[in-house]
Amino acid sequence: MTLFLVAGEPSGDRLGAALMAGLRQLETDVRFAGVGGPMMQAEGMTSLFPMEELSVMGIAEVLPKYFHLKRRIRETAEAVIASGARALVTIDSPDFCLRVARLVKAARPDLRCIHYVAPSVWAWRPGRAVKMAEVIDHVLAILPFEPPLMTAAGMSCDFVGHPVVAEPLASPAERAGFAGDGPLILTLPGSRRGEVTRLVPTLGAVLARVQAVHPGLRVALPTVPSVEGLVREMTAAWPVRPQIITDAGQKRGAFASADLALAASGTVSLELAANACPMVIAYRLHPISFWLMQRAALIDTVTLVNLVSESRAVPEFLGPECRVETITPAVLDLLANGAARAAQMAAMDLTMQRLGRGGEAPGLRAARSVLSVL
Repeated sequence: MTLFLVAGEPSGDRLGAALMAGLRQLETDVRFAGVGGPMMQAEGMTSLFPMEELSVMGIAEVLPKYFHLKRRIRETAEAVIASGARALVTIDSPDFCLRVARLVKAARPDLRCIHYVAPSVWAWRPGRAVKMAEVIDHVLAILPFEPPLMTAAGMSCDFVGHPVVAEPLASPAERAGFAGDGPLILTLPGSRRGEVTRLVPTLGAVLARVQAVHPGLRVALPTVPSVEGLVREMTAAWPVRPQIITDAGQKRGAFASADLALAASGTVSLELAANACPMVIAYRLHPISFWLMQRAALIDTVTLVNLVSESRAVPEFLGPECRVETITPAVLDLLANGAARAAQMAAMDLTMQRLGRGGEAPGLRAARSVLSVL
């Protein structure tokens, strides 16, 4: 049996690799074709072309590559049809993947098309699910409240668990590297240049005020190589010099050891929940972008811990509320207020339970779901 898998981002490559490992565990005669990164290639795929060609975000970045991406969509769809695969499994990256699925379905209406990672129709643009159902038969959801939304749009859907529950936690040796007397604040300004540029000045000013109350304050700042230089440059004048981290083991140690995190909005909230690290969420957008987001939003919180736990335990400061004067009291309260910390701990524990902690690995659950569809 041949399956054709398509991933367009490093996160999708990780999901795809875990799915492939799960499929091989359950099905001895399975072969893979498609587009994937180094992790999927290590599991036995020869990528049709380098996955990195698809890792493009933003209109300004996409426009110069528009015709190249259109050609890759067509080439990928033609390769799916020629492969004789039993199914097409697209992984996240909906702008690319669903266009491939549309061409494949037009040529092979009988071919099963499965999409891994449901679009966030619960947050905005709910009509996307109905449009997606025109070309997708089955969805592998990573959030527990998504299956009813997918089935209502006309697709079958299984919740297969979130990959965060399978990520390794810090070893005692990794934690030992962050032992110290003063409180340790994990600072996470994002992984994109725009996020870092907008957030670092505000976060630095917050930390300066926290240091005035806690003179022994320590700061750890995990980042990625693509923005490491910018982070070092922008934090050089901070009154509290952060320990800038790019090593994976040190990152695990920092997540496990921190007293709290001051973080940009995003899936990092689930990584923090996995490590039982209380958090304050902050995010700044262009005023017009924030206004448009508010107009389109279907939810009153963007923090996944709040959404999954059905609580509002995690304070968040978005758009015009992302100010030193509003964020600082929340950070100081979380350092001192046992009740606020306990509420977050309970919300994080419930979140991890609902995401599948302690159960079968998400990659294996996803593999069972794929095979059940076939």
